[in-house]
Amino acid sequence: MTELNEIALKIISDGKGILAADESNGTMTKRLEAVGMDSTPENRLEFRETLFSSESMKECIGGVILYDETINQITSSGKSIPDLIYSYGAIPGIKVDTGAKNLANSLEEKITEGLDGLRERLKKYYKLGARFTKWRGVFSISNKYPSKQAINSNAHSLARYSALAQENKMVPIVEPEVLMDGDHSAEDCLSITSEVIKKCFDELILHKVDLSGIILKPNMILSGNQSNHKISNDEVSKKTIQCLKSSVPNEVPGIAFLSGGQSEIEATENLNLINKNNNTNFIMTYSYGRALQQGALKVWSDSNKDTKATQKIFNHRAKMCTLASLGNWSKEVENK
Repeated sequence: MTELNEIALKIISDGKGILAADESNGTMTKRLEAVGMDSTPENRLEFRETLFSSESMKECIGGVILYDETINQITSSGKSIPDLIYSYGAIPGIKVDTGAKNLANSLEEKITEGLDGLRERLKKYYKLGARFTKWRGVFSISNKYPSKQAINSNAHSLARYSALAQENKMVPIVEPEVLMDGDHSAEDCLSITSEVIKKCFDELILHKVDLSGIILKPNMILSGNQSNHKISNDEVSKKTIQCLKSSVPNEVPGIAFLSGGQSEIEATENLNLINKNNNTNFIMTYSYGRALQQGALKVWSDSNKDTKATQKIFNHRAKMCTLASLGNWSKEVENK
């Protein structure tokens, strides 16, 4: 077992998942303003520190993805944010891409940027305590997209990023997200997601990335959010497993799903069914942002930053996600 494989397994084993708290300042501003809060560095830190010091961090959260501002912040107790996360037994990680920009010659599609200067930034983040990284590529489905250009370009970037992360002793999260925006069918999502993931692994192998030292962060197989043909949660789970069995090499230790616009309950129920139907060797867990934080953020804003009330909501959501990653969630336990 390599050191990278050990880190990956520590993050996702025993029902633990990943808290994606790597929203950019722009995204966090939208989230805070939507609940009537000012988006200041102090407020962003205070909300995140409230989550990172919750009891569920010990039992449910194996890793936390941070944003550049956050990894450099100092908590109210004087600890750095990475030290606070380590003190609860979780591992700090860092988003290292610089965002999705218009893809030249295919301006309705996106290419994720951030490779320039990445080696130096990775060295800095390692010194700050990060032991895993995240890079997200995004793909749209329509009657024209995604193009081969978008699939190939983003897969290439994900592979180059992953090789650099491993060179700097950090586990890369590989996140090819096929967006749920649109009226496409679940079959279209299955076909495109399979193609995207296969191309990513072709590039990862070409760039000599150690597949036992990565975590894949894909979307689940869903109908488009404007589709008139929704599929059942059980079908979501079966199509998702079908996709991963056909496109992910066996060396990969685990898969941490993004929530991709699903509600907290949807993301939990679908993950639970994926694990109930899981006939692979892959660990199947979560790497959720909104689907872990949204309820807690609402309470935090409504209760004038009541730490205990906020942590109670976050602890419950994290526990439900962890039960789902073990296939042990139910509506009854959700509503206890």
